[in-house]
Amino acid sequence: MLSSSYLHIPGVGPKTEQRIWSQGLSTWGDYLRQPSRAGLSAAATARITDAVRLSLDRLRQEDHRFFASALPRREHWRAYPEFSRRIAYLDIETTNLYGDNVTIVGLYDGADVRVYQKGVDLEDFREDIEHYGLIVTFFGSCFDLPYLCRRFPDLQFGQLHIDLCHVFRRLGLTGGLKRIEHALGIERSPETEGLDGWDAVRLWREWERGSQEALDLLKAYNKEDVRNMEALLRYAYPRLKEKAGFPG
Repeated sequence: MLSSSYLHIPGVGPKTEQRIWSQGLSTWGDYLRQPSRAGLSAAATARITDAVRLSLDRLRQEDHRFFASALPRREHWRAYPEFSRRIAYLDIETTNLYGDNVTIVGLYDGADVRVYQKGVDLEDFREDIEHYGLIVTFFGSCFDLPYLCRRFPDLQFGQLHIDLCHVFRRLGLTGGLKRIEHALGIERSPETEGLDGWDAVRLWREWERGSQEALDLLKAYNKEDVRNMEALLRYAYPRLKEKAGFPG
């Protein structure tokens, strides 16, 4: 879907993008074969043609930083298919709901989950996250990423970023992660059903007092957070595509 997008090109807004699509130029390849078909001015046609060629080159090189910078943040979801092989679903747990101290980081790549733990291997997260081109969170733009940047001051997060909280607001579903999961019929394990952010804080404190069972439950809870984001994104993506009026 990224290769059908034009909003990352300076001077191109939703109306121009829709105009290009309406002329049958559904992809960048279509545009390059018949750029004049869009019916734009000569200057606009030349500018967009150059930008499309550059975009194709950047996509071939899987240059996530280029698209993360060029695409409006609320449109980063468009890159999901092209960067799905380099995706990281991300969620953190902290010592309180204000994110004062990161205790657990869950990272799911669509196949495996790794849980990083404070005092054990949390430092490894700093290097590992650089391998990914697309990050998916729930409310991460306001919580997870800012607190990770505080924990790792040199971490820039130059990846594309889909914040599912904002995505679902666009689709008319509000509330927290668990509420939306329930609305879509996504179930949790009996052990973690009903747990929330406050419980995550409580479980970490119980672990500090010596409860291995509390730590195991906290990690299980975090793993379900990141795994369930995949189902949420798969639900949201075709609906965002339809809402945006993408061709095909």
